[in-house]
Amino acid sequence: MKIRQALTGDLQAVVAITTDAYAPYTALFGAPPIPVTEDYAPRITRGEVWLLEDGSDLAGLLVLERHDDHAMIFSVAVSPAFQGRRLGIALLDFADEQARSWGVPEVRLYTNSRMERNIALYSAYGYRETGRRANPYRPGWILVDMAKPVDKAA
Repeated sequence: MKIRQALTGDLQAVVAITTDAYAPYTALFGAPPIPVTEDYAPRITRGEVWLLEDGSDLAGLLVLERHDDHAMIFSVAVSPAFQGRRLGIALLDFADEQARSWGVPEVRLYTNSRMERNIALYSAYGYRETGRRANPYRPGWILVDMAKPVDKAA
């Protein structure tokens, strides 16, 4: 397994893995989660999309934004064919490594309040809930904000 930055030519693969990884939530919510509707071309250009490869196969991806005082995870997606192998944890580990290399003190993320399995995973990994708020793009949806200091390894 290796992690590399996505290139412009990876756009369709990024869209496909995101759509596939979030498909159960699309069914649960009756609409696609925000990462499924995102335009990834600008994010790839900015260097925010990282691909986890298993040989020639794309196993997962991480969308990580660099801010002055934190790193923000926009999306962690693992291809259904690769789920159950702790690859999501590998991507979270990579986010921590990037945050350390950028010299920021914490990694933040947000997720839908109905994604209880993800909230439990993030909590077990060391994230703490910092608040809840209405999703500005999806009326009735609630976002859970979470953060983790980068010096706390899982």
